[in-house]
Amino acid sequence: MKIVVIGGTGLIGSKTVERLRKRGHDVIAASPNSGVNTITGEGLAEALSGTEVVLDLANSPSFEDKAVLEFFETSGRNLLAAEKLAGVKHHIALSVVGTERLQESGYFRGKLAQEKLIKASGIPYTIVHSTQFMEFLGGIARSGTVGQTVHLSPTYVQPIASDDVADAMADVALSAPANATLEIAGPERARLSELVARYLKAMKDPRTTEADVEARYFGARLNDQSLVSDNNPRLGSITFEQWFAKSIQPT
Repeated sequence: MKIVVIGGTGLIGSKTVERLRKRGHDVIAASPNSGVNTITGEGLAEALSGTEVVLDLANSPSFEDKAVLEFFETSGRNLLAAEKLAGVKHHIALSVVGTERLQESGYFRGKLAQEKLIKASGIPYTIVHSTQFMEFLGGIARSGTVGQTVHLSPTYVQPIASDDVADAMADVALSAPANATLEIAGPERARLSELVARYLKAMKDPRTTEADVEARYFGARLNDQSLVSDNNPRLGSITFEQWFAKSIQPT
C-alpha cells in the first residue's frame, strides 16, 4: 500500500514512516525539503498519485495566532483538495486532546479549524487526539519561564512518549477509517507543575517551578480536565521514569 506522511521528517513523522516501512509499505516522507509543500501546493499531485492513505503530521512553524490559523486552514484545504483528485481512501490527522476546550488559544483554534475541514471534506478520515508529548516538556517549561522561575498550572497532564504516538499512528494508518476522533494518552497522570519540576531536576536545570492556577497554557486557561482524556484513550506503555532514563541527556 502506498502511504504519504505529510511532515514525514518530523519527530512523530519520521518514527511513523520507519514503522510503516518495516511493515512492508511504500511510504513517502513528504515535507517542503522533499519538494512537497502543502502551503503552496508544490508537489502534492505527484506525491499523492496512487496513494491510498495520507497521514497529516505537519505542524505550524509559528504559534502566533493569525499565522497558525492560516497555516492549518491553507494546508488543510490544499491537501484535502489534492486527495480528492487522487482518490485517497483514508485521511488521518494528528491533533490534540482538549482542542475544543482550549479555544482561548490561537494554536488550538487553528487545530479545530483543521479538524472541521477534514470532517466536511467527504474523504473517509480518522482524527487522533493525543495528549502532550513527553518530548515537549522542555518547550512547555520555556513557555512559562520568567527569569529563573517557571510558572505553570498545577492541572493534570498525561503526556505520552513519541514512540507510543508513532506506534498508534502506524496502527491507525493500517486500519479502516473510523470517521471519528480517537484519543491516545500516556500511562500516568501528574500535575503539570510537578512533572516539569522533575524534568528540570533530571536535566540539572537550575530553574525552579511555581504552581500558578492563573498560568496560561499557550494562551488558554486550564482546569483539571483540560489536557487529559477520559474518553477511553489508547494508553502508551512508556512511563515517565522509563522516558527520563532513556531520553534525558544532562548538559
